[in-house]
Amino acid sequence: MKAVVYGLSTEGYEIASKLAKNNVKVAIIDESQGSAIILRPEIAKAYPNVNALIEDEPLLGLEPLDLAVHGANYFFFTPRIRKTGLEVKGDISEKFKNAIKALNKDSSIIYNLPTGIGGNNENIILIEHVTGMKVGSDLNYYYMPVGPEKFENQPIGSFKSKTDNNIIKFLQDPEVKPRFKDLESAEFMHAIRVLSHYSYIASIFEMCKHIKDSAVREQLDQEEFRELYIDDITNGLFDLRAISSSLEGTGPLIYLVNGSIKVMENYIKYLIDQIREILKKKGLKASRTKIAIAWTIDANEMRGDKLDLLTVLELKLKDYISDVERHQGETFGVYHTDKTTITVACSKYDYETITKNDSKYDMILMKANPLCEVVYQR
Repeated sequence: MKAVVYGLSTEGYEIASKLAKNNVKVAIIDESQGSAIILRPEIAKAYPNVNALIEDEPLLGLEPLDLAVHGANYFFFTPRIRKTGLEVKGDISEKFKNAIKALNKDSSIIYNLPTGIGGNNENIILIEHVTGMKVGSDLNYYYMPVGPEKFENQPIGSFKSKTDNNIIKFLQDPEVKPRFKDLESAEFMHAIRVLSHYSYIASIFEMCKHIKDSAVREQLDQEEFRELYIDDITNGLFDLRAISSSLEGTGPLIYLVNGSIKVMENYIKYLIDQIREILKKKGLKASRTKIAIAWTIDANEMRGDKLDLLTVLELKLKDYISDVERHQGETFGVYHTDKTTITVACSKYDYETITKNDSKYDMILMKANPLCEVVYQR
């Protein structure tokens, strides 16, 4: 059996690595290079994630993209998506179309990006148009969205609820018994889980924006308020936008989806307003202030929403304060300067990394959480 994974993404490498460790002949396609990397078991065991593989640049066997796809029994679609707005759907469609054109008869396509409602029917139409083969008789099709959160017992969507024991054997946790559902049911179940999870988070962020009394803010000691960061709320933006673009008309559902998206997008403005409030209270001049954005982002994950929001945050901050820097995890370091530094911790990991070495730095530290807490100031 042979498999090919389209997309040198974090999620794609995780799938390819599991396959390789189970002695499946697997190639992973780097879409930026247009070639397929043969992932041997020893390589998968030596490199725990795609970042380690890319950084070390080991000598790897290569195979032409079309040849790898043509010979695959299983084709996984895990590309890195970096387009935003109206360009997203076209970008995904173009990559998918180019990837599947060399597929052979009796192959199985496993689509790992989240779709909106009805998105898989659109994919099937595209597959049949590009390949000239019929899904269900010539080709098999499965819907298995990965991330942004690891929802337990996530069903696998399949054309006419067909079960494939190889997918269960090689990719699933042995303690979890996956269920194969029809495609529409799997779409709805994934959408419900995503919406219920992120609408809850959005509610916390939106309610906390309206708490002005400092005494009330101090009494909100629930860990969930203080340990949620902008990093957490952006995890599901891609999925929510996919759901939103698939819905038509108006009504409570579209308001619920778009409202959750709007809360997350508007948080950037709220965060900047809180930073400006610090300047006002301390009598700081923008020209004498420096902003350090501490946000460790996986540059190789499929969804590009975090990178997009980081860019938006940086640009909007520069409208007020020209000296803005990005920082990543263990590389965090604020060099001595005569300016007052305000550091914004955008994830729990970044906050813990900074406070672990807090004695080294002279700064104002803010958590990018629902309360925009100023943890300490010097």
